[in-house]
Amino acid sequence: MNNQKKFCDKLLAAIESNQSLLYLTLDPQPETFPDTLSITTDFLAKAKLAIDQTADLISACKITLGFYQSLGIPGWELLQQILAIIPPHIPVILDAKHCDLNTSTLFAKTVFEDWQVDAVTLSPYAGFDQVAPFLLYPNKTVFVLCATANPTAAALQEYPTPENPLYLQLVRVSQTWGTPEKLGLQVGVMPDMLARIRQAAPERLILVEGDIPEQNDLTEQNDLAELLAAGLSKNGEGLLLPIPPSLFASQEPRLEIQKLRDNINEQRLRAIAGSPTCELWLPDVCFLQPEPHRDLILQLYDIGCVVFGDHVQASGAVFPYYIDLRKIISIPQIFHQIVSAYAEILKGLKFDRIAGIPYGSLPTATGLALRMERPMIFPRKEVKTYGAGKLIEGHFQAGETIVVVDDILISGKSVMEGAAKLKSAGLNVEDIVVLIDHEQGVKDKLQVNGYRAHSVLALSEIAQILYQANRIDTEQFQLLTAEH
Repeated sequence: MNNQKKFCDKLLAAIESNQSLLYLTLDPQPETFPDTLSITTDFLAKAKLAIDQTADLISACKITLGFYQSLGIPGWELLQQILAIIPPHIPVILDAKHCDLNTSTLFAKTVFEDWQVDAVTLSPYAGFDQVAPFLLYPNKTVFVLCATANPTAAALQEYPTPENPLYLQLVRVSQTWGTPEKLGLQVGVMPDMLARIRQAAPERLILVEGDIPEQNDLTEQNDLAELLAAGLSKNGEGLLLPIPPSLFASQEPRLEIQKLRDNINEQRLRAIAGSPTCELWLPDVCFLQPEPHRDLILQLYDIGCVVFGDHVQASGAVFPYYIDLRKIISIPQIFHQIVSAYAEILKGLKFDRIAGIPYGSLPTATGLALRMERPMIFPRKEVKTYGAGKLIEGHFQAGETIVVVDDILISGKSVMEGAAKLKSAGLNVEDIVVLIDHEQGVKDKLQVNGYRAHSVLALSEIAQILYQANRIDTEQFQLLTAEH
């Protein structure tokens, strides 16, 4: 189980890749098919088509267990077939609303181990004991049902008074059961109630169920804007919205779904326009050829990480530009992508611990340690003259292999000094991983000194992408690519 990718990581990767908060519902509606055989054959073909049409427009798939249960054995077989055709990079949410305390442990094992779904919805009225067996799975997430849009549910949800309703008490208590990445909330399409829930749970992921406005007219556009304003977190995230089933009945389903996604993204930008603490980045150019790190490079430029003008580097050299990577820790969307990019390289390396070079790469090293569940240490920039006077902070054993993480390679001086401190403590250092390589033969220099260097980006790659996107002019491109 520990080798499986976390739901939150899969979801965020899909959101970033597809720039979408939409999820696809894959539920057979028995009343729309003449018989059970038709459901299990025709619906499977229909589901495949829907996935093909939306794979690059959605962030997740949701399956309502009750529909499959109602079909008996053919339904269980159909469920397995549906799970098999969903692309592995798209997270799967099983909408089970499970509520039986006695079978929670067995059901959690079935859905998370046997069916390999990424998240499940639960009815929480049996309390924490009902939810706990599901929280034991480190890479999985649960969504607690806290409010539905069914009109007659108000008698219970708003008890004892609308000012202090039961559903808000449920929201408050459930947040003590698990972290934001482990426990989210499930809510019906109700802007007023959604706004109160978002206020009470600002960091939680909210799964919206029901029919959202389709934006066919001004009224529906306003309703959608109201729903988004009520449910989005302050950084324009934290919300999963269903694709309206009626869009698949249109003449061009993919086009309509794409329009809905783009409209939601526009509303996301408006929703955070006044927030000084966190910004959402969306692409504004279209390219014919794919580049794996293009969006990341454009984002780094757009938040001001590439600055032109004479700047003194840490090595003492003066460059006509400066790359400032310290801003990334204030933009969660970008920081997550950067940590993911480092992690892809580290997955292919053998090491016991991660070491960050102070001070610029310490946040990244910390993020990697948490992401990869590997211990972290770091060599001090200066040895303390008080306390224990340690040269290396953190627990380690002599003879262990350390992978060194730094932000940028210019001369290689600082990273080799850090590696030398680690080696002086009896540790082995073979690999050094950075975000940006200035090139100019620095990797060769490191290799001569016994280190293998790896980088996410090269400066020439950054310059080329920025030039293609008209972010920089010819003169600036030449400045970035000139030898220094």
